[in-house]
Amino acid sequence: MALTRLNKVIADAGITSRRGADELIYAGRVSVDGQIIRELGSKVDPENSVVMVDGETIIQSLTKTYLALHKPKGVVSTMYDPEGRPSLSDFISLRTERLFHVGRLDKESEGLILLTNDGEMTFRATHPSYGLEKAYLIEFAGKLPRDAQSSLLRGIELEDGLGRVLEFKALSPTWIEVTIHEGRYHIIRRLMEAVGVDVLRLIRTRFGPILLGDILEGRWRDLNREEMVNLRKALDL
Repeated sequence: MALTRLNKVIADAGITSRRGADELIYAGRVSVDGQIIRELGSKVDPENSVVMVDGETIIQSLTKTYLALHKPKGVVSTMYDPEGRPSLSDFISLRTERLFHVGRLDKESEGLILLTNDGEMTFRATHPSYGLEKAYLIEFAGKLPRDAQSSLLRGIELEDGLGRVLEFKALSPTWIEVTIHEGRYHIIRRLMEAVGVDVLRLIRTRFGPILLGDILEGRWRDLNREEMVNLRKALDL
């Protein structure tokens, strides 16, 4: 009998990511063979155990889906918003799979976000140890402060630790491009504020080896075979 971590079983069913599954388990929303499980790290036999989330039996997703979506400004990075704000699910209403997002973009930011029902990929793609690089275009107001580039590359002490960009390019008098590998809350905006850059637009153009390319706002496409090979290689899958 092969035992598998409960959070992985939930993630593989396309319910949420492994981290999200841990939150469900901790909240007492998961049962195995009729018993509520709250212990993180619990293992189950996925072939013979009945796993339920919120009273609904989960079914393993045999077919995996990988989408690249161009999130518009003003959309929250959740699949459902209890306040009724526009969310990611509004743009994939024709899809029948239960998908979840890989990482987040804040409500006012735009650009590339990945959607999948592959829990293992989501777990690795958002885990700091894999350090997937993300690239952003930034439109700013006024002039670029003289020491902004050197400060951002050297690193800036924020309230939750040192933050820095890996690459910095000045594209025009009002646009720059930065690359970063971490995903802390509002990290780009906080770094820009720290060096006096007044951000007007923030657009993610790359997530690991996946490029936004020419995807129109609010539209999505399936990742192609080459992208999947490169993404799996980057995540050691």
